[in-house]
Amino acid sequence: MNVLVINAGSSSLKYQLINVETQELLAKGLCDRVGSDEAMHKHGLDSDEICIHTQMADHDQAVAVVLETLTSGPTKAIDSLEEIDAVGHRIVQGGKYFDRSVIIDEDVIAKIDEMAELAPLHNKAAIMGIRGCQHHMPDTPMVAVFDTSFYQSLPPKAYMYPLPYELYEKYAIRKYGAHGTSHRYIAERAADLLEEDLRDLKLITCHLGNGCSISAVDHGIAVDTSMGMTPLDGLMMGTRCGSIDPAIVTYVMDKEGLSPQEMDDLMNKRSGLLGVSGISNDLRSVDEEADRGNERALLAYEMYSNSAKKYIGQYMAVMGGVDCIVLTGGVGENSAKMRRMIFAGLQTMGIVLDNERNMAGPREREISTDESEVLIVIIPTDEELMIARDTYELVHDLIDSDEVDYNPDMLLF
Repeated sequence: MNVLVINAGSSSLKYQLINVETQELLAKGLCDRVGSDEAMHKHGLDSDEICIHTQMADHDQAVAVVLETLTSGPTKAIDSLEEIDAVGHRIVQGGKYFDRSVIIDEDVIAKIDEMAELAPLHNKAAIMGIRGCQHHMPDTPMVAVFDTSFYQSLPPKAYMYPLPYELYEKYAIRKYGAHGTSHRYIAERAADLLEEDLRDLKLITCHLGNGCSISAVDHGIAVDTSMGMTPLDGLMMGTRCGSIDPAIVTYVMDKEGLSPQEMDDLMNKRSGLLGVSGISNDLRSVDEEADRGNERALLAYEMYSNSAKKYIGQYMAVMGGVDCIVLTGGVGENSAKMRRMIFAGLQTMGIVLDNERNMAGPREREISTDESEVLIVIIPTDEELMIARDTYELVHDLIDSDEVDYNPDMLLF
């Protein structure tokens, strides 16, 4: 079965075409700057990527460009749209409604739209991607895979905030988490790598990049995570502040005369590595300046590592220990220096990094010493494959069912 995976942003549309049975990546690409005169389409596997300037007024046109590219000309990966058996859409915020992936129907779309208040840039864009695919592939089943569904297993003591309870009842204010598809993938892959049953392991999964989150996965169940009601909470990130004293918000708004939207912009887009260093949200650029003696860059670098270190300690306490710590994301996979700083001083907790393994080796590898009580592994995440798998399982069961005839306006799993 070939699954087209769609990840739509406010002005972008990423895609991968995956054969789920063989796990072969048939094609991938990105429609960028959708809606502008500078719109660009990048298509192809890494060695064969091409860039094409093309007009895409909206996501509907972007989907049309993608489908034409996949089925015609020198970029062709399949002969016709009939070879796309299903489409899987990445959805950031499913809120209280979705604890698993679902077949998309109008009710699902309405709920995605309702939860857009918690992820306005992501959920609205996802709906545009869904509508574009429905327009051009009306008979192709589609699945929504939610970043938040992995965290519907959190116990109330982890997802509730110590605010007046009626606010939870009126507005569903609670921790929803994010990056759940990534955390679920690396948790399952870690169990495979260790040749253990996921239900026998206590894992701390770390997605570290421009966006950052850490989760506690106890015997296969997510029991806590660093991101909160929105992706702003938790660790220091590229441009997000992460957890801060809540009183800072009103204090800065009063002193600077900021509106709620301006304060939200400051915390989401002007803070983190960028805000502290004054240089960049890219850890590589901050690291280069730190090596040149830039004190603010060094401070930002140290704050980033300290933020991750604290959450690892918290989640060891939450679970009463840990068997394995898993690292992924642009920083987690590629920055040996950051990994060294995160794990420095944790030897008394049974966590011992092997410096040689940390510096070099295959992309997926163990980087703890043989004597370390806690394993440390690097696993490149593959959210698209996870989305494709969920889509395959739902659609495959649907097609094989003798009880149901497919109607995209009827079904909700």
